[in-house]
Amino acid sequence: MTSPVQSLSKAVTVNDNPFMKPVEWLSLALLAGVILVVLPFALDGFRLNLVGKYLTYAFVALGLVICWGYAGILSLGQGVFFGLGGYCMAMYLKLEASSIENTKIQSTPGIPDFMDWNQITSLPWFWQPFHSFPATVLLVVAVPVAFAFLISFAMFKRRVGGTYFAIITQAIAAILTILIVGQQGYTGGINGITDLRTLHGWDIRTDSAKFILYFVNGGLLIACILMAQYVKKSKLGRILVAMREKEDRVRFSGYSVAGFKVFAFCLAAVFAAIGGAMFTLQVGFMSPSFVGIVPSIEMVIYAAVGGRMSLFGAVWGTLLVNWAKTSFSESFPDLWLFGLGGLFIAVVLAFPNGLAGLWREHVEPRLFRKAKGLAPMPAPVLPQSAPAE
Repeated sequence: MTSPVQSLSKAVTVNDNPFMKPVEWLSLALLAGVILVVLPFALDGFRLNLVGKYLTYAFVALGLVICWGYAGILSLGQGVFFGLGGYCMAMYLKLEASSIENTKIQSTPGIPDFMDWNQITSLPWFWQPFHSFPATVLLVVAVPVAFAFLISFAMFKRRVGGTYFAIITQAIAAILTILIVGQQGYTGGINGITDLRTLHGWDIRTDSAKFILYFVNGGLLIACILMAQYVKKSKLGRILVAMREKEDRVRFSGYSVAGFKVFAFCLAAVFAAIGGAMFTLQVGFMSPSFVGIVPSIEMVIYAAVGGRMSLFGAVWGTLLVNWAKTSFSESFPDLWLFGLGGLFIAVVLAFPNGLAGLWREHVEPRLFRKAKGLAPMPAPVLPQSAPAE
């Protein structure tokens, strides 16, 4: 008879599943085809740029699938890492737009305009690395990961989790928003960092640039899906699921539960930061309105609607919710937030596994039966109990 420790060790060691099943390859091909082929030919430039913005949110939803769906860590502050990645990219673009020639009418040329308005006469030290594009790319990932590591290490080492951790991340999102707004001379305040023009001399405001950035965005998203799929199918992914279901058993088996939680949280921060950086390039600005509590909760809704256990469902959920938001807010701007709240309640009560769960439970079996030419299986007849004598 095997002990629980041996059973768990065998479960996380044996991995006979392929990297992706045929249906998952089909799902990836369908998603890539829609994003990279169908939408660019079906939509005009304005609508395609909107979809590009939606795809930047999908990076956050992917991270939540790993962090929340597999590791069981509900974070209500993913907007923090989305915003940090976006602000890092915006700082580089703003410095490029703030050359001495472009800012010669300022009292202090060569610094961003909002610094000049606030009587700051020299570039702060933490802006200096963003003169370099390679350093900016590194910092887009390094700054959010470092911040996520500090938060998660401090919390998980003390075994803080569940609702308490969710509330703490929500509080951090509120604090960072207040900090960004309050430090107007260094961050641009409530308006954020705007008037972003070029990337290495390439004008990112033109329609052709937006079109190219859309494909870069889509390509990076597919790469992140493959990375998340690798984590999900690896021994690490099995440990995350075991940790979500029986945390104490994983700990007693000799695994560092806190370390695995820190990894999952930091990986979600990486995905969110990449999305934030691409958002800045795609949209052309970054502001604290994408950092706070409301956008962070919306990002959780994207993953919940699509399915918090499905990478592809999270992307479809993000596209669906944002399309609905754009469509309904144009017609009913005052009612959209109520609709968003109602949608989240409906997901929790009616289909807790999201759209991916509905597909897997109801649509996929019927498609398989039709593909094999089989009739639907009749409902089993339960034996009736004998009458009592």
